[in-house]
Amino acid sequence: MAKRFEQTTGPSQRQQRVAELIRHALAEVLSRGDLQDDVLTRNVITIPEVRMSPDLKLATAYVMPLGGRDEEAVLKALDKNKKLLRQEVARRVNLKFAPDLRFRRDESFDEAARIDALLRSERVARDTVKPDADTSDDDSE
Repeated sequence: MAKRFEQTTGPSQRQQRVAELIRHALAEVLSRGDLQDDVLTRNVITIPEVRMSPDLKLATAYVMPLGGRDEEAVLKALDKNKKLLRQEVARRVNLKFAPDLRFRRDESFDEAARIDALLRSERVARDTVKPDADTSDDDSE
């Protein structure tokens, strides 16, 4: 008999759906300037991803201030306003329990910059150069 509910390696559809709802709710709260915090109001903060725990009780939001400025100050301000943010998310997202919020620095931009630098390096560039056209057209005579 086949297992009906097999354990998957990635997040479930429900986790992904709830994470996206929370991401949108956090982005809305931060973009509207509903919080009375100088650090959060003077920085534009992007939230590229939110990950939910399997029980949907913990949401980890990966954040990055625009231009990478004041990262530490922004993370501290978000942690300081965690309770209010949780209340605002609960108001906007219809869940049985409002998840606890955790904020982490989004490192995907650093990874993208590292990959871009690798692609522009001399080692990769010489592998992508096409051979001379006159050596490959010997059959034309």
